[in-house]
Amino acid sequence: MSTLLLTKKDMAELLDVSEVMNVVEQAFRDYASGRVQMPTKVYIELEKGDFRAMPSAVPGAVGVKWVNVHPRNRELGLPTVIGVLIYSDPDSAYPLAIMEATEITAFRTAATSANACKYLARSDSHTLGLIGAGRQAYMHLQSHALLFPLEVIRVYDIRPEAVEAFITHFSHFNVVAASAEEAAASDIVCTLTPATAPVVKASWIRPGTHINAVGADAEGKQELDPEILRMAHVVVDDIGQACQGGEINVPLRQGLFKEEQIWGTLGDIIAGTKLGRQDAHAITVFDSTGLAIEDLATARLVYQKAKERGGYLAVDLL
Repeated sequence: MSTLLLTKKDMAELLDVSEVMNVVEQAFRDYASGRVQMPTKVYIELEKGDFRAMPSAVPGAVGVKWVNVHPRNRELGLPTVIGVLIYSDPDSAYPLAIMEATEITAFRTAATSANACKYLARSDSHTLGLIGAGRQAYMHLQSHALLFPLEVIRVYDIRPEAVEAFITHFSHFNVVAASAEEAAASDIVCTLTPATAPVVKASWIRPGTHINAVGADAEGKQELDPEILRMAHVVVDDIGQACQGGEINVPLRQGLFKEEQIWGTLGDIIAGTKLGRQDAHAITVFDSTGLAIEDLATARLVYQKAKERGGYLAVDLL
């Protein structure tokens, strides 16, 4: 047997947003029915960033992603997030593929947010607010545009040049530069920053808004005013991960939010054991910490497509 080595260039050929949305949605369905294994993320904290090991098994696949978050990597000309995924044969343990997973992370994160909106945002949502104009903002616009007739996209970043580049890239959309407050006054709001203190105030959020809180994915990170959580129906991807390092982690430790206030998991809602949005005026929040099953489901899709197409680099590791 040989091991496929799939590069970032290969990922650009193999990844498709709509396909990733489908496999990630199924992964959450499998998660809700107990058909996956997903140990808690393992973190290594270093001076300039952190590393996470994310193992999981879904029906027919097993693997582990090794990924980092180094906020100052831009100064080195490197991505803030760099990932590598080992995809193994569940029957023999043979490494079927080693693949670049930075793109997998970007695609599956945005796909999960869009899936959350499918069940939690108002169906007539037509404005999108993006707080943070990095890689995730690009992917979130692409994924949400597949589900909603977006008329206006408001984008904010502390770096004006990042907003300008974003607007130029998406010239075929109605994208406008906005303040954080203006971006938060949208039907769907995606917070995509590495913040460790709230960047969105409760007074900015209108009735009927859905928020994808994506940036808080480690202990101490926080993007939302805790009052927003008290106002909202809060849905998490995984209760344990969310309590440890999601948007709710800081308010939990401060006694400003309780685990019992979690409305449910996205898997439960997708599987139909919990209701999604029922009230047009409700505020909903999806606390996205990023699950290993999202990566693995996407990796399985990539591996299957690569095998079907052929022509990708393979080596004999053993």
